[in-house]
Amino acid sequence: MRNNRFKLKYVLPVISFTLLVLIWELLARYAGWSAHVFPAPEQVATGMLELIADGSLFKHAVASLYRVTMGFYLAFLIGVPTGIVLGRWQFARTLLNPVVQFLRPISPLAWIPLAMLWFGIGDPPAIFLIFLASFFPLAVSTMIAVTAINPTYFQVAANFNFSAWERIKLIVVPAIVPAVVTAMRITITIAWLVVVAAEMIAVQSGLGYLILDSRNALRMDYVMDGMIAIGAIGLLLDVIMKRLGRFESTEWASG
Repeated sequence: MRNNRFKLKYVLPVISFTLLVLIWELLARYAGWSAHVFPAPEQVATGMLELIADGSLFKHAVASLYRVTMGFYLAFLIGVPTGIVLGRWQFARTLLNPVVQFLRPISPLAWIPLAMLWFGIGDPPAIFLIFLASFFPLAVSTMIAVTAINPTYFQVAANFNFSAWERIKLIVVPAIVPAVVTAMRITITIAWLVVVAAEMIAVQSGLGYLILDSRNALRMDYVMDGMIAIGAIGLLLDVIMKRLGRFESTEWASG
């Protein structure tokens, strides 16, 4: 049983990535595209080593992660309390939820012209776009989780004369942790997508900028290296969020 689980968890992903690289190699050899248009895995691997050796890949990856971290945490610090307020108080939900639902479908990329006018060129517009991309999923998911809490808990809290803060601390927060962690896992992926697009327009560093600059220099191997780095970091972020979710579930279950 343990061997089967090991195969499912580690061996099968290795097989799938190996097949992907094999298909990539076959297309590079026999599809008829030039190496400047569709570089082979060996050429991309050589470019990756060059980017690692001169420090470019690390510099751009750190720049992207910084922007995602700042925008995501800002959205978390504002979005989760906003969701609690909207979910807990009917008046606030009636007043503000229509505005949230109106702004939520607007793509963060549609804000790029305004972000550049408001914040100029550099980190602030990218962080602002990531904040927008992360805020609404976190706020709405938190609101839905709060409204789904069994009202009986609040009735019991009222019998014990719990204050508003005690109700949030002892009832709301423990109840919404699984939903919020799931929303964070989804949102961090959205934030990672947005930062790459924003870096192609508003900044002079980051993996998105690396891809755009490499395209202008006709270095398609560097373009694919940037794509691989984006996918690898996105996968790592997802694994971190998944482990965080398991940790939080274990903590609340034991508590």
